[in-house]
Amino acid sequence: MGTAAAPANQRLQAVGLFEQSCEYPSTPTVDHAHPVDADAVATARANVLTQSDAEHLGRLLALLCDPTRARILFALVAVDELCVGDAAAALDNSMDQSSYGLRALRQAGLVASRRDGRVIYYRLDEGFPHQLLEHCLIQLLSISTKES
Repeated sequence: MGTAAAPANQRLQAVGLFEQSCEYPSTPTVDHAHPVDADAVATARANVLTQSDAEHLGRLLALLCDPTRARILFALVAVDELCVGDAAAALDNSMDQSSYGLRALRQAGLVASRRDGRVIYYRLDEGFPHQLLEHCLIQLLSISTKES
């Protein structure tokens, strides 16, 4: 806790506002001005992602931060497959942007590729969760548009 917060906590403790502290053997003590809901804490702990899974998920979601990569995924939901040139034409961007985006998505395992002569075609990987794009991300866009 920062130094500015420490005096405030000391003042709160002095006037008795901390009824109960959260003490878990594997984490530092956290003080609350209200009783701890041990059942809620236990349920949350049992269902939270591991640090490793959260980091992996963060890296995957970071792929969607790039507008080109996000648009490529939506384009690949609409059609079976696209080559780099077709993706560039569909997204109205450069071949370099499409190539880089497709490569990053393939390296992450979200997109698969096949070669036909000199042309490489890309498609969503077999296990790709189409619902992620079709429902979750579209809904997220809808919600964020309403609030802004």
